[in-house]
Amino acid sequence: MTTSNKNTLLVSAGRKKAYTQGVVNPVVQRASTVVFDSVAELKEAAKKRGDKTLFYGRRGTTTHFALQEAITELEGGEGCALYPCGAAAISSALLAFVKAGDHILMVDNAYEPTRDFCDKILAGFGVETTYYPPTIGAGIKALIKENTKVLFLESPGSITMEVQDVPAMVAVANEQGVMTMLDNTYGNGLHYRPLEHGVDISIQAATKYIVGHSDVMMGVAVANKKYWPTLREQSYLLGQCTSADDAYLALRGLRTMAVRLNQHEKAAIEVANWLEQHPLVDHIRHPAFESCPGHEFFKRDFDGSNGLFSFVMKEGNQGAIDAFLDSLEHFKMGFSWGGFESLVTANLTMKGLRSATGWQLGPVIRLHIGLEDVDDLITDLTQALDVYKQHL
Repeated sequence: MTTSNKNTLLVSAGRKKAYTQGVVNPVVQRASTVVFDSVAELKEAAKKRGDKTLFYGRRGTTTHFALQEAITELEGGEGCALYPCGAAAISSALLAFVKAGDHILMVDNAYEPTRDFCDKILAGFGVETTYYPPTIGAGIKALIKENTKVLFLESPGSITMEVQDVPAMVAVANEQGVMTMLDNTYGNGLHYRPLEHGVDISIQAATKYIVGHSDVMMGVAVANKKYWPTLREQSYLLGQCTSADDAYLALRGLRTMAVRLNQHEKAAIEVANWLEQHPLVDHIRHPAFESCPGHEFFKRDFDGSNGLFSFVMKEGNQGAIDAFLDSLEHFKMGFSWGGFESLVTANLTMKGLRSATGWQLGPVIRLHIGLEDVDDLITDLTQALDVYKQHL
């Protein structure tokens, strides 16, 4: 069955009878060794080992194939590679295509482990990284060198949530022969599909909204036809794989992602609207709000938002931030997001988190709005912001 409706696709994709064996969900097939009855059978499997064929456990089982097929359909790509976490998906995608002497362009508000990988691992391999302002748009052309191999985007960006003009940047990259990758964890494939905008590889920390229950670490990368064979083989050579049990849990999360995202989005906008009126708050960094840099690109390119956003305080100090965080009851401190629970992180400055762009604004507090009652969350924030004010 084919469908253009993404909600229906989340339910139906990856459910071939070969994967489900006649029941609703794909069967959990755990395996390391795959055995063959003849030399001819082994040789035939070897020919197809990159194409949803049982060959060796690290190549995947039918459970993995079901998840890969579903995410490939969701993102509109040629194939999907699975990794043990989002950081592994990012690092492996980069390692699959760069070598000593290459240069990459990395967005300045990237996920912190992405920056660390560039500065601490790629630099040691002789790969140069230039960080660029997230709002640079077509101006990225001025930073492209003869040895530039990859333009890496993240939209919206981590913590400060700037939305990039992806089509304009991809057009420049294509003109200059530079491949493009985008961290699409926020867009999740349901609300944003980078490959439809010309991006070559779309990467997600499936740990977040695909899994949705804060109990599995997983990364995925979907490539177009041009780059899929290289991504698939290089990721295999790097030893990347996931367990069948985790693949099953990711599939289970995928089925309910649309309804969860609807609730996350609705609740987050309600909380953000309330925060926007608070006297201590300078502005909201939510892509659906005009106060967020790149909001016009969000309106143009995205089908929706989710539970993640930030807000900037007018003033603050570390003592006020610590007191605020300690006083929260429903918001727990944690570095992930995308699960059913509400989470909070805070940064007094952006020191160490960006280098191409400065930060002259106040402290940034990032929230993930979970599935709790919105009134309870607002009550919690009300008392915590009162505590914050007392420490100014």
